[in-house]
Amino acid sequence: MGIPLTHIDEVPPGERSSSINSSITPDRSDSSAKEHTEELEIGVQQNDTQKAKSWTAQIPTFPEGGLHAWLTVLGGTMVTFCTFGVVQSFGVYQDYYARIALPTRSPAQISLIGSLQVFFVFAIGLPAGRLFDAGYFRVCLAGGSLLYIFSSFMLSIAQPGHYYQFLLSQGIGMGIGMGFMFLPSLTITSHYFKVKRSLAMGIVIAGSSIGGIIYPILLNNVFSSSAGFGWGVRAVAFMDLGFLLTANCIMRTRLPPLKASQNAGGATFLMVVKDLPFMLYVLGAFLSFWGIFVPFFYLQVHASLHGVDPVFVRYAITIMNGASLFGRTLPNFLADYIGPLNVMGPSAFISASLIFGMFGASDIAGVTTFAIFYGFFSGGVVSISAPAVGSFITHPDLSDFGIRIGILSFALAFALLTGNPIAGALLTSNHIWYRPLIFAAVVVFAGSACFALIWKSVSTRRKSSKI
Repeated sequence: MGIPLTHIDEVPPGERSSSINSSITPDRSDSSAKEHTEELEIGVQQNDTQKAKSWTAQIPTFPEGGLHAWLTVLGGTMVTFCTFGVVQSFGVYQDYYARIALPTRSPAQISLIGSLQVFFVFAIGLPAGRLFDAGYFRVCLAGGSLLYIFSSFMLSIAQPGHYYQFLLSQGIGMGIGMGFMFLPSLTITSHYFKVKRSLAMGIVIAGSSIGGIIYPILLNNVFSSSAGFGWGVRAVAFMDLGFLLTANCIMRTRLPPLKASQNAGGATFLMVVKDLPFMLYVLGAFLSFWGIFVPFFYLQVHASLHGVDPVFVRYAITIMNGASLFGRTLPNFLADYIGPLNVMGPSAFISASLIFGMFGASDIAGVTTFAIFYGFFSGGVVSISAPAVGSFITHPDLSDFGIRIGILSFALAFALLTGNPIAGALLTSNHIWYRPLIFAAVVVFAGSACFALIWKSVSTRRKSSKI
């Protein structure tokens, strides 16, 4: 008997022809048997061709530029300016709340407001990533913009001493709004870039550094003027409204939504969590983010308590974010050539070493030097964390990109939620500075060690990958 037609696909393509011929018995060696064999061979070849075309069609192409691509990058930069730029400026709020608005609250309780904010930026990334993959990018961007602006105006009318008002409006409301905007606005660059993906994402994330330059100057000066806290926050809200309206108008997706079978379902999720090098990378990123934002939250307070000129202190966070602007673009440019992890690992190690330099930030020269160097190298860690996920992608159709980004963001959310409050609790109201700084340095060192452990595995995968 010959091979049943329903099982032909089970035979390897290279052996199908010989298997079919050998399965035909001598009593069918006449012309009809030959014709039957030829028809089967033609059918198998057509089936192989169709499967090859179908698989090739799933692999997206990347324009690597163009008007729509760069407008989308510009829009993403505006989004990160309005979202993560505020997160990186929380040191201004930390200082103001501790001295004026919430003087009875501990440093840990105050930092929880900023930590909740940044927690939601990343934690909401998991459902926002699913919505993005399903084709709801505009819903995420518009809905997040509305919630963020509304919460900003609610923060402007929060009353001094009423801790829950600041926590609800800034920590929860603004944080959730940011979360629905941030990750989709970053991920959408993958629709347009592959070779230049790290650079494009770095430019988008650099918007947060620009925000981190402008917001502290604006807020510090308005908070200390007759306009006060309320109008300072409202001024920022009106500025953010203009940028977010522009971003909603110019950003657009390019690739079609993933089908349900392509989306990050159970099989893909299990495949990703079983990828040990990737999970070790997630652990390293968690440890790095656990401590890397401690100086951003506490540098201004540290400088103020050590007698640095109050006028100069207002610009400490601005200097750090100005340096991080270069740290979020130049290393990303290099990462496109030598690999993201080859840049992120050394940046994390140097950042951990520099945290000890904050002990010397007790005068203008010390604050300036620390802010410049730490801002640059920590910027490389923050900006490359998302592009580095591309080093682990195994599917040419990028079907595992969304779930990998989602897992990373969810892990980072808990690092950012707990890192700064832990530092605040270690600091205590007596301001024992060596405790939070040693904590931050140790965990960032541990993160860089994780990156070193998977360096060989990722380098091999990157060289063999054609994605």
